Amino acid sequence: MSVEQSAPTVANGKIKIGAVAKHFGISVDLLRLYEREGLIIPIKSSKGTRYFMEKDYEWIGTLLHLVRDARLNFAGIRHLLALLPCWQIQGCGFEKDRSCPVTVDGAAPCWTNRECCKSQIQCYDCAVYRSAPACQNLKALLVKSAGLPRKTMASTTLGVAAGND
Repeated sequence: MSVEQSAPTVANGKIKIGAVAKHFGISVDLLRLYEREGLIIPIKSSKGTRYFMEKDYEWIGTLLHLVRDARLNFAGIRHLLALLPCWQIQGCGFEKDRSCPVTVDGAAPCWTNRECCKSQIQCYDCAVYRSAPACQNLKALLVKSAGLPRKTMASTTLGVAAGND
């Protein structure tokens, strides 16, 4: 089923949070939890209504696979996302050193630091946030988790997070 068939859109291709939740068979509260945990960034209206775009579906699906299939918790996902080379993607020149005001917390992705984005729209369209679904560590974990019993996932998860494929 395509996104267009499953989710009614409003102006500018925005899809209400309820339609997104229905598409994935999850609750609206789960999407709000992912937002509070810094894993997704919805677009919010002036009244606080949360919207997503079709381009968000891949990332939401990836998060669901990481939690359900790879058995990764939110802290583990944030740690993997913190490994994204934001300094290269953004071209800021900090080269991942300790003087970077955005990556002071190595346990969370840079977009969770409000120094990174000055507005909600900037965070939503951030090149680092948008590159998360293509993160090779996450993809490697998903591939490994597809063929392993759940009991072995903890050791696999730690190996990938540390870069030890």
